[in-house]
Amino acid sequence: MIEPTVEVPPLPVIIIGAGPAGLFAAEYLAKAGHKVHVFDGMASVGRKFLLAGRGGLNLTHSEALAQFKPRYGASQEWTGPWLDAFTPDDLRAWAEDLGQPLFVGSSGRVFPRSLKASPLLRAWLRRLQDLGVTITTGARWTGFSETGAAQFSHRDGSSSAEVGAAILLALGGASWPKLGADGAWTSILDKVGVGITPLEASNVGMTAAWTETLRAGFGGAILKNVEVRLGEARARGDLVITNIGLEGGPIYALSPALRERLKQGTCQIQIDLRPDVETEALAQRLVKAKAGQSISTALKSHLKLAPPAIALMREATGNKLPVTAMGLARLIKALPIDVTGLGGLERAISTAGGINQESVDEQLMLTACPGVFVAGEMLNWDAPTGGYLLQACFSSAVLAAKGIDAWVRQSPSQS
Repeated sequence: MIEPTVEVPPLPVIIIGAGPAGLFAAEYLAKAGHKVHVFDGMASVGRKFLLAGRGGLNLTHSEALAQFKPRYGASQEWTGPWLDAFTPDDLRAWAEDLGQPLFVGSSGRVFPRSLKASPLLRAWLRRLQDLGVTITTGARWTGFSETGAAQFSHRDGSSSAEVGAAILLALGGASWPKLGADGAWTSILDKVGVGITPLEASNVGMTAAWTETLRAGFGGAILKNVEVRLGEARARGDLVITNIGLEGGPIYALSPALRERLKQGTCQIQIDLRPDVETEALAQRLVKAKAGQSISTALKSHLKLAPPAIALMREATGNKLPVTAMGLARLIKALPIDVTGLGGLERAISTAGGINQESVDEQLMLTACPGVFVAGEMLNWDAPTGGYLLQACFSSAVLAAKGIDAWVRQSPSQS
């Protein structure tokens, strides 16, 4: 952390948004000697962070930084310096220092041993309180005053204008809007000339025109260890058959490609139900099926395919499965599913789009609003699940906090 080298001005740094990015920037700046006042529109802080904890709270990933950085795809050149500023190892050390022991799962993902977000958040809030950070909830940001103050509307119907030495916006994207991140900030910043790419759902399930038979019989069923392909892109993991389509890591990983393909028109994925077995080997096993044995029985007994996988094969073929061993093997290796769309922002894990790189400097300060910085999911980057989302939120918060610290200490108006 940066040690104070000059007198810190009496005005607080205003942080708007009490999710991971906002709270982490608050901690960094308070340790650097700044007064910090955090505002959040919800009745309590860290709502979406707590939701992430229901799945075990995947904080980051254990892979080496050289493999970590490319996970951000087209954004990696921008997000790379964020990760240099605060690495996955730094995040793990921070959590351990909060008294939250971690473990690395079989996939390399990093989790608290408690598999919950609430113990970590409680310890974190105690630390912030000890550092003197002030947190005001129920304060919805409505924009800037003519003099640059941050304006808020409060739950009691009152309003306020808060003057700060600098401002950090950490309002999230627009996924799970009922938890606070509703994307309303886009219209505010658009009016002051900030370049913004429209927000879209990311890491979200796909929709398909299932028959009632599949919905009624297999809604909620899991397809274990499959590979999903879209052109040259592919992703592997478990899928869940929902009433409206498919959910799961492979679909989330391909959601950027799915978004672009759907904009062009129709879209079809292929699912490999047995990615570790070659087509010929599958066919050879099926040839051994007894005469008179049903196709479903042969698939279960010779290939160990579960009923949900067989049901999806029937769905994809209009209940007209191939009758030859090779035909079935080829279908298993490339099961075609027509994609009708993606889930909405209300169910998305994260958001694509946001403030463009050209609208901020290297310290994530808005070029249209000097002294106003941005961190987290408000910025236009995208990443798959697996710890990459939270890591970028924490890392961008550190970069922005360093920029705020330098801005405040060097600003003539604060000297």
